Amino acid sequence: MKMNHARAWVRMPSGKRLDLLDPTPFDWDDADLALGLARTYRWGGHSAWPLPLSVAQHSITVMQLRRLWSATPLDPVTELRELLHDAEEGLLGFDCISVLKPFLGESFRELSQRLETAVFRRYGLPAWTRAEHRVHKRADRIAAASEAVHVVGWSRQEVRGILKIRSEPVQDDPLQALYGGRPWEPWPPDLAQERFLAELKRLINAV
Repeated sequence: MKMNHARAWVRMPSGKRLDLLDPTPFDWDDADLALGLARTYRWGGHSAWPLPLSVAQHSITVMQLRRLWSATPLDPVTELRELLHDAEEGLLGFDCISVLKPFLGESFRELSQRLETAVFRRYGLPAWTRAEHRVHKRADRIAAASEAVHVVGWSRQEVRGILKIRSEPVQDDPLQALYGGRPWEPWPPDLAQERFLAELKRLINAV
């Protein structure tokens, strides 16, 4: 049953209404999610390139890192969970930089968790086990360290000393072998949406 509260829904491009405080798995369609992630930017929108880096592009990077590390092909559910690991940010339209999260408090954490739960229910994703989440976080941190250096312009020393990311950045862009282009260059929103949505549909059909 829906909670009673003042309007907290947003209209999605598809015309659906997403209730941010009490979301259901039916409040958006796949294209809505892809567009939201393509228009939601990491690193506070800051970039050394003409465009900022979208969460959509980051999500594919993390999935591709997991693929590259695996001795055997990842199963579609594992790939899909990696692709959607930040999906709630696309629904919310906000990727909070880590240093601000403590100031936003428990209410914001609960809001994000509700959206993540709705995403996992919609796409039939199992909850992370501790071991699975540890491997995922390694990929996520290496992606973040690499983005900090190659996209935003932090030095490797600053990544360790200021950002407190101990994972070493990788030099080679894991997406270049898939899509070509200049290494680490952020994609325009329409391209990020197109590529994310293609991966999402491929994996949904494979599950």
